[in-house]
Amino acid sequence: MNGRLQARPPITLALSKGRIFDETLPLLADAGIEVPDDLEATRKLILPTSDPDLRIIIVRASDVPTYVQYGAADLGVAGKDVLNEHQPRHSGGLYQPIDLGIARCRMCVAVPVGFDYEAAVYQGARLRVATKYVQAAREHFAAKGVHVDIIKLYGSMELAPLVGLADAIVDLVSTGGTLKANNLTPVEDIATISSRLIVNQAALKTRRERLEPLLDAFRRASGSEDV
Repeated sequence: MNGRLQARPPITLALSKGRIFDETLPLLADAGIEVPDDLEATRKLILPTSDPDLRIIIVRASDVPTYVQYGAADLGVAGKDVLNEHQPRHSGGLYQPIDLGIARCRMCVAVPVGFDYEAAVYQGARLRVATKYVQAAREHFAAKGVHVDIIKLYGSMELAPLVGLADAIVDLVSTGGTLKANNLTPVEDIATISSRLIVNQAALKTRRERLEPLLDAFRRASGSEDV
C-alpha cells in the first residue's frame, strides 16, 4: 500500500424508486443527511449523500433484501410484503431491527363487484387467485382451509378477474382507487404493511461502530422501537 492507509468503503444503503425512496428521504434529512441528486433527473444507480461515509444504491424493490443479504449493501429499506416473500426462500443473513412506519398500505383479497366471495369460500369452491405475493396468499388461504390455485403475475393484478384469468386477487391497497376503477372490491384484509430497515447481519458485527449511529438516527427520525 506504499505506506498509505486504504480508504474505508462507505456504508451502502439500498433503496427502491417510488414511495419508499420518497418517504425515506425525510428520515435521512432528520438524521442530517441530504441526497444532492434529483432522482427524477439522474440515471445514476449509485448516489452520494452529504455524509461522505454513506452512499445509496437504487435497486428494484424486490431485490433490496437480496442486495442486503449478500453484502452488496449494508442496509436497506423494504416493505414487509417483499420481506415475507423473500425470507421463506432465503433464510439467514438479514436483520430487521426497525419498523420505519413508512409506505403504509394493506394486503387484501379483492374480487369483482357482485362476486359472492363468502358463499364461494363456504361452499368449498376451488378459487383461482392471481398475485405476485405467492407465499402470503398461500399461507392465508391454507390457514382458512380454502383450496386455491395460485397464478403468479408481476403486474396489473386488477386485469386478471376482468378477463377470466382469476376469481380473485391478492394485492396491496392504499386508497382503493385502482380497485374501484376496475370494478373490484376488497373483501378480506390479510396484513397491514409498512417498510422496515433491514441490515446485513455480518456487517452489523464487523461495522457496528459505523452502523449503530445510523440505526439510532433512523430510530429517532421514525419514532419507532425495534421490532
